[in-house]
Amino acid sequence: MATCEHLSHADDPAARTPEGCEECLADGGRWVHLRRCLECGHIGCCDSSPARHATAHFNATGHPVMQSYQPGEQWRWCFVDSRMG
Repeated sequence: MATCEHLSHADDPAARTPEGCEECLADGGRWVHLRRCLECGHIGCCDSSPARHATAHFNATGHPVMQSYQPGEQWRWCFVDSRMG
């Protein structure tokens, strides 16, 4: 199986808003689970959340890899290749 280049080259930036989803915090929204962009540190809410800000961030920026920002979870996801890492 081929390795996803995006996952193998993902960075580890600090969370920009470690207290929660950046957009939900700004507009008073709510989230279910959080995801961290591994290119810029954006924290967005998952696709089970009403606003789906993590996916919206990928669509707006093209930043390919996000990681779960939930305690105890280490998995990563590449939006471009639809692969877990």
